[in-house]
Amino acid sequence: MKKIERALISLTDKSGIEHFASELARLGIAILSTGGTAQKIRSAGIPVIDVSEFTGFPEMLDGRVKTLHPKVHGGILNQRENPEHQRQCAEHGLQNIDLVAVNLYAFEKTVANPDCGLADAIENIDIGGPTLLRASAKNFHDVTVIVDPADYPQVLREIEETGNTTLKTRFRLAAKVFALTSRYDTAISAWLEKVDIDTNAYFSGE
Repeated sequence: MKKIERALISLTDKSGIEHFASELARLGIAILSTGGTAQKIRSAGIPVIDVSEFTGFPEMLDGRVKTLHPKVHGGILNQRENPEHQRQCAEHGLQNIDLVAVNLYAFEKTVANPDCGLADAIENIDIGGPTLLRASAKNFHDVTVIVDPADYPQVLREIEETGNTTLKTRFRLAAKVFALTSRYDTAISAWLEKVDIDTNAYFSGE
């Protein structure tokens, strides 16, 4: 197993991020990030590369499109020991992303507010986050994925010891991802099922 060289961090819950990011940087791991997470890491004096710089494509549509790009998902999903995958990565200039730390828009917290309307709820449905998480968890053989800051210490210990995490840890973290995204989608569908809406009026702004 190769050492972790590049991490992507994009967080709603930023607790512990300064220490985690500083330790990754100390270990020689390049950090990619977006929006407020990149700003928080940079303000702590830690080197960070904006995802838009990495992909060569700007964040757009009010932040709806940030990480949905082949350079991101190709970097996560390629199988490092698959020669054809590696040929295609070389052909298209894809660089590996070996660690992904992401948590999701707080949909349940948003809709728990009695004043929350449908438009606010819809804007708090995370798209890029679950996509990053599921891609990383699917490729757990090669990628470490973190959804919970409580897992930062173990991940850092293992990287300190060997340059990477163990397969057992990566598998445990991947399982945690699918449990989270399942609950997240269930919460969204359960809330939407309670909404009585005239769809045409909603989307016309009436």
